[in-house]
Amino acid sequence: MSDREKIQKTLQKALEINLDNCKYGTIVEIGAGQEVARNFFQAGGAAGTIAKTMSAYDMQVSDDIYGAEETKRYVSRSRLMKMLEREYTAVTELLTATRAKNTTFFSYAATVTAKSYLQKNECHGWLGIRVQLYPGAAPSDIIVHVRMLDSDGGAQQEALGVVGVNLIHAVFNYFTQPKKIIESLVDDLEPCRIEVDMIDFSGPYFEETENRLMNLHLVHHNLTHAIMYNPDGEVQVPSELLYKKNILVIRGTYTPLTKLHLDMAKCGQERFKEVEHINTNKIVVLAEITMASLTVGDEIDDADFLARVDMLNTQGYTVMISNYLRYFRLRAYFRRYTNKQLGMILGISNLNLIFTEAYYEGLEGGILEAFAKLFPDNTRLYIYPYKSPEQKELITIDNFQPPKKLRHLYEHCKDNGYLVGLENVDKTMLEINPAEVLSDIGKGRGKWEEQVPESISKMIINKKLLGFEAK
Repeated sequence: MSDREKIQKTLQKALEINLDNCKYGTIVEIGAGQEVARNFFQAGGAAGTIAKTMSAYDMQVSDDIYGAEETKRYVSRSRLMKMLEREYTAVTELLTATRAKNTTFFSYAATVTAKSYLQKNECHGWLGIRVQLYPGAAPSDIIVHVRMLDSDGGAQQEALGVVGVNLIHAVFNYFTQPKKIIESLVDDLEPCRIEVDMIDFSGPYFEETENRLMNLHLVHHNLTHAIMYNPDGEVQVPSELLYKKNILVIRGTYTPLTKLHLDMAKCGQERFKEVEHINTNKIVVLAEITMASLTVGDEIDDADFLARVDMLNTQGYTVMISNYLRYFRLRAYFRRYTNKQLGMILGISNLNLIFTEAYYEGLEGGILEAFAKLFPDNTRLYIYPYKSPEQKELITIDNFQPPKKLRHLYEHCKDNGYLVGLENVDKTMLEINPAEVLSDIGKGRGKWEEQVPESISKMIINKKLLGFEAK
């Protein structure tokens, strides 16, 4: 499809809304021009849809209209919500009595910072719509956080205009299908122009919408590479959670989270703080799950996913879901937001994978390119030992045997502190095999209950999670 055809499809969506006399509202945009409003005016018939458009660029003007921001951050969810509240209240209070009874009011708002000549800033924004989905209804909200990936400001403005039209069109047409709303956001945009890394649905028609699942769909549908949930299960914007933080991540499938995982995390945190002399308050600890472990074919088991997030949340973990398989790509993702220390906790089996050349098939520089991208600065792997049933001695980074032709590379990584062995481990935990725990859960109650935290064993039993059957 040509660029002209894509523009025409966006204008056709705007025209469809303009020709529907039942839909009426306001469009207010701060930053990156008024591209959404422009599309509606360019489509024709906008007088039937738009009561007002506005853009308050000056901070004092914006504060006078919407109130001051204590944080002084104008590209924020707080500012967006103030915009939606004021504009929706104003249009409904003023026009409800005079408009036709079948009118459904809406207010679209956006506050963004696009690429500028004066500064190197993160190009991102908050977009949202407050809308009646049937006449006289209480309003529903859809809030979205986006990153603009185009290299120039004009292209970013154009992309934002398309996303805004798509959001307004989708909420009116697909409000009973939230996943379709998500998939529609980037209609008629080339890949890698807009990343959507957070979405939130609330209000009538969305009471049963599980926002954690909707955000998972962002990753599944390739609108973003990763999403995050805080220990309360609330969706977080990665840039706000990770900005200028020291990050320690432990990768796993967590089916279920066991006491072994807890000991890995404890030992990893102790060593991370010791090696780097880091203030505990400036560390974000993430339990990360890859999408590959959540999908069977092209399907995701929603209940299984929510169970894993719930289990991790009960232990106070922030949860990250990503579509990264290779560690160096995960590192590159974190480097978007911080140049501080990065640590990744893994077991010997994962170290074995990292030193397997076939793991880097398709990468032009193979394992050397991967390692150059994994360890360029402030990044370390923290290795938890393994107790083999066939050996009395623990397998640690000191006696681990990489492939013969990679031994010099291994010694180089170890000698330079890229690989850090974890000590002070609870050796009783080394008897726990997470795969066996999962298998035993399917057989009913048993020894596995002692190998997971008590709150998690109760959760598995009471909710019959992970294939548990009461025998």
